[in-house]
Amino acid sequence: MLILHVNIHVKPEYLEAFRAATIENARASAQEAGIARFDFLQHADDPNRFSLWEVYKDDDAVADHKLTAHYVRWSETVTPMMAEPRTRSWYKNVFPGDESW
Repeated sequence: MLILHVNIHVKPEYLEAFRAATIENARASAQEAGIARFDFLQHADDPNRFSLWEVYKDDDAVADHKLTAHYVRWSETVTPMMAEPRTRSWYKNVFPGDESW
């Protein structure tokens, strides 16, 4: 499993539009065969900061996701809404084992 953690800081005036676009993307992403989990989180202490936790089954699933219409639409829609470029961190699964996903 490959786990991606994305941090996003949104301009306050785009808060609701960002949430709506990202929920739409998350719903579609969660249906992809190569994605084991796709979580969209809003920080409790700062409503303009969000995180995505994406769990991919393999490298091909990551590549396939970036080619989907919903991801391309999401990226084009929300990039101008961000207060700063999003940051990404990749993780390797430790526990529970991959078979638990």
